[in-house]
Amino acid sequence: MNKIFNPKENAHTPFSLRRFEEFVLAVLAVSAATGIMFLIGRDTLGEGVIALLYLVPIGWSTARWGQGPGIVAAVAAALSFDFFFIPPFYTFTVGSLEGWLILIIFSVVAVVIVGRIQSGFSQAEKREREAIFMYELSVALADIHTPEAIARTLADKLHQLYMADLVQVTLQQENPHRTIVYSLPLGKGRDKKPDRVLPILAPRGLLGEICLWAGVVPLPPLEDRLLQGYAAQGAHALQRISRDQL
Repeated sequence: MNKIFNPKENAHTPFSLRRFEEFVLAVLAVSAATGIMFLIGRDTLGEGVIALLYLVPIGWSTARWGQGPGIVAAVAAALSFDFFFIPPFYTFTVGSLEGWLILIIFSVVAVVIVGRIQSGFSQAEKREREAIFMYELSVALADIHTPEAIARTLADKLHQLYMADLVQVTLQQENPHRTIVYSLPLGKGRDKKPDRVLPILAPRGLLGEICLWAGVVPLPPLEDRLLQGYAAQGAHALQRISRDQL
């Protein structure tokens, strides 16, 4: 998430203070919008247009500083809307059913917008994170020429990624026929069944499997794109080695 503060200037600023400043700036953004709309005039804009214009500082605050400041901006906007633009003016009393409906609809839309913006940023960050991890794995596997090294690399990357209690990679080799098993941490075994078992598949069949035991970080579902991508990268590396050996 982009920050308005210069990281070099604020390297020693406590996290809680930075967040407080972001909340204050979100309120100031709403205050600035309120002042502009008040100067233009209530009668000129109308309640519907004012409600729409208030969504601008709310969306901007969410995109700039995240969900918390976005919610604060939404609350500040709802209060300002009620106080300055819904009769009776300069009170937090709503004098008509129409005023209540406008305020309620505005509040619901504001909260939905904050949630959608935050969800979009979260999805974008997740995709970026997945792309980085997949790139790092592909680079690590590019110069590997033995199945043992592939098993070790897969186990190491998965162990780092999910902080798993145990990662075990099993590969089935045909020429010569043998089974390669690599576990991380080394020498550690588990009596219970793994929490995730992911097959390493290729067009010619099953090449092996990845077993994960949950640790500090909750494991994703088996259909998780990143987890499936790791297995696919391992399969591609094994097929490349097989072709090189022919």
